[in-house]
Amino acid sequence: MDGQQITLAAEPLTAHAFAPYGDVIETREDSPFHTINRGFAKRFDDLAAIDTTAQGGTTAVAIMRARPHALPLNVAMLERHLLGSQAFVPLSGQPYLVVVAPAGPVPNVSSLRCFLCGNDQGVNYARGTWHHPLLTIGAESDFLVIDRAGSSGEVDCEEHWLEDAKVWIPVLGDA
Repeated sequence: MDGQQITLAAEPLTAHAFAPYGDVIETREDSPFHTINRGFAKRFDDLAAIDTTAQGGTTAVAIMRARPHALPLNVAMLERHLLGSQAFVPLSGQPYLVVVAPAGPVPNVSSLRCFLCGNDQGVNYARGTWHHPLLTIGAESDFLVIDRAGSSGEVDCEEHWLEDAKVWIPVLGDA
């Protein structure tokens, strides 16, 4: 991996392509639903496997406001959460990027993938999945975050710095 240079092309986010890393939170034409509120609403259940109860954890719901990143971007660090899943649902109508690698002791740089997420697609990272922190593009954006809260002072975030490789996300459309 010494001196390795990788350029990640942003591929469209689909449930099938993202399945090794978690869930895509979205509704599609074929999504099952049931009608509620006297026919004025459709409810789409089980869109993500929220996993937060390890070691006495609870489910936390928050809103995160993220500043945009400029492209091209050097991917220098990935993180993972070993005790729970972590879901991000966009609220600001802006596309964003996710960079992921399969779970394992350290991220395998050659298996990194980058997905371009639509403004109506959320992601739920499975427990242990390596991922880049939130990558908004274009404009400041708010996200609904659903993840694990542990006892006070407990931190469930492991970071891994990609010191021996240069991983770039080019300007979209330049890959």
